[in-house]
Amino acid sequence: MSEKILEVKNLHTSFFTDSGEVKAVNGVSFSLEAGKILGIVGESGSGKSVTAYSIMQILAGTGKVVEGEILYKGENILNYNKNQMRSFRGKVCSIIFQDPMTSLNPTFTIGSQLMEAILLHTDRNKEQARERAAEMLTLVGVNEPEKRLKQYPHELSGGMRQRVMIAMALACEPDILIADEPTTALDVTIQAQILELMQDLQKKLGMAIIMVTHDLGVIAGMCDEVIVMYGGRVCERGTADAIFYHSAHEYTKGLLRSIPSASNMKEKLVPIEGTPINLLNMPKGCAFCSRCDNAMKICLEQKPDEMWVGEDHLASCWMNVKKEMQEKAGVTNE
Repeated sequence: MSEKILEVKNLHTSFFTDSGEVKAVNGVSFSLEAGKILGIVGESGSGKSVTAYSIMQILAGTGKVVEGEILYKGENILNYNKNQMRSFRGKVCSIIFQDPMTSLNPTFTIGSQLMEAILLHTDRNKEQARERAAEMLTLVGVNEPEKRLKQYPHELSGGMRQRVMIAMALACEPDILIADEPTTALDVTIQAQILELMQDLQKKLGMAIIMVTHDLGVIAGMCDEVIVMYGGRVCERGTADAIFYHSAHEYTKGLLRSIPSASNMKEKLVPIEGTPINLLNMPKGCAFCSRCDNAMKICLEQKPDEMWVGEDHLASCWMNVKKEMQEKAGVTNE
């Protein structure tokens, strides 16, 4: 059995604004095994990025983890002091942000930014750090690394900048890599290259990856496990095959209906109607009920519990309870 390198237990993260408390993450729990890839999927505002930032402890000034635990090899990192947390970031857990242009400092060369991360988290000297920076650029497929080290971010293409960000994140050989929408700003061809690169590096280095994305298609053949989030909650989790071929939450089904199918390009895409939930005013029941075509009265009043809907497959949807009751009663939906 694989070692659980990271465990998130009942995580609640809120932002305290002038309008009130925004409950961005509501009781999220999951575990990440060493050497595995976990996908966290959901539309904007679902809480996936805030979950990642909570792990890294890089929330905005108004943000705070109000409840729960984040365990790295059994140790709660929420109890770390500033020095321990600085060591955790980069050395143990690194993050790739979604926009490399705003993540890289335009006033410093690529080399100086890569070397800063290496000098901060390792005991290498300047010359060794420069060698390591060039080595990392080569590893992520950047041509002419010595030339690139002297260039500024604006002199590189979007795909090249993203490769630099990956090199920076991996320079200190972290146990965990969080990739927050790493392909959003890239065109489809470069997107595929970056995803393939991440898979190759994961196999070479043996690190665990948390892939945060709004696009189910991006993680289809990449992740060992997928978590689907909505309204700050986990609504479904399971293997990629279970999520794609046996989805058991109405929100996941809606996401899948909005993805183009290569096998049937004439098929009409069905968008999810309505607007994302207002996190300032969370409903008593299921977070998705106001946008769900199959919503029942209980969906409005009571939050559904997670239930097993298959081997290694859980979902929080009252439709599964209804289906189970019908099967016990011998009723079919034909």
